Amino acid sequence: MSDGGVKRTPGLKRRRRTQVIAFGAGALALAAVLAGFAFNDNIVFFVPPTELLEKAEAGEIEPGRRLRVGGLVEEGTYEKGSDEAISFRVTDNQTSLPVSYVGVVPDLFREGQGVVAEGYFIQGRFQAERILAKHDEKYMPREVTDALKKDGQWKPE
Repeated sequence: MSDGGVKRTPGLKRRRRTQVIAFGAGALALAAVLAGFAFNDNIVFFVPPTELLEKAEAGEIEPGRRLRVGGLVEEGTYEKGSDEAISFRVTDNQTSLPVSYVGVVPDLFREGQGVVAEGYFIQGRFQAERILAKHDEKYMPREVTDALKKDGQWKPE
């Protein structure tokens, strides 16, 4: 019998399997890289006010980059405007940063308490789209606690 002139070699099957595995691994690596770029655009990092202002002065903050700034709501700075507009300053006891927000603040939001504002840094002012406040007497966002400990300002209750 004739096999139509096709000669099969024993290593052909192994070589083909290796090529398929290599192609699959390359496709998987490419998918991981693309997913990493997609997640990078959506990751929001916490920044204390001092670090945010330093990065802004150095030109390290890209326009339109979504950020989180956290610290304590500075005493005597909370002002309620028209409708649901508010302004306050967030501090890490080293630097304070003005924050504007339009919306309903959490019930537990008040001066002297921990807060994380998520939004955009625009012309020296932080425009928040979301405000996160403490949940109970002992809660403070971990990033705020770490920043206060780093600056030697941490005062546990």
